[in-house]
Amino acid sequence: MSVKINIKKLRPDAIVPSYGTQFSAGADIYALPETESVTVMPGQTVFFPTGLSVEIPEGYAGLVYARSGLACKKGLAPANKVGVIDSDYRGEVMVALHNHSSEAVTVCKGERIAQLVITPCLHADFCVCSDLSETRRGEGGFGSTGEK
Repeated sequence: MSVKINIKKLRPDAIVPSYGTQFSAGADIYALPETESVTVMPGQTVFFPTGLSVEIPEGYAGLVYARSGLACKKGLAPANKVGVIDSDYRGEVMVALHNHSSEAVTVCKGERIAQLVITPCLHADFCVCSDLSETRRGEGGFGSTGEK
């Protein structure tokens, strides 16, 4: 299943998101800093422009996730864990990468820095009530279902 996503290049050298394989859930997003490379120091967060704006259809959202290799091998992951692109947002897609490692990490122009997943998004009707339905779990929170 696919959905049409209109992309506007804000700069001629912007790279359109692309899927690594036929069955990839996320399309790679590419860094487009003003310089050829940017170094992210340990504990630092840097906003990376992509040079793109997107038109997410109503009823969908764009979710920006970490690329596993960049996060696990280099310690760079989105600072907000998962970025959300709403269907009415038309500004530039930016990715805030945080360096969780103890080493400086350099990101080059054109490097894949995150992945974009387009997903259906339901709008909830929140209804205030005095009681909720009973469940076996009840109010059991963190760790309440056991470790194994």
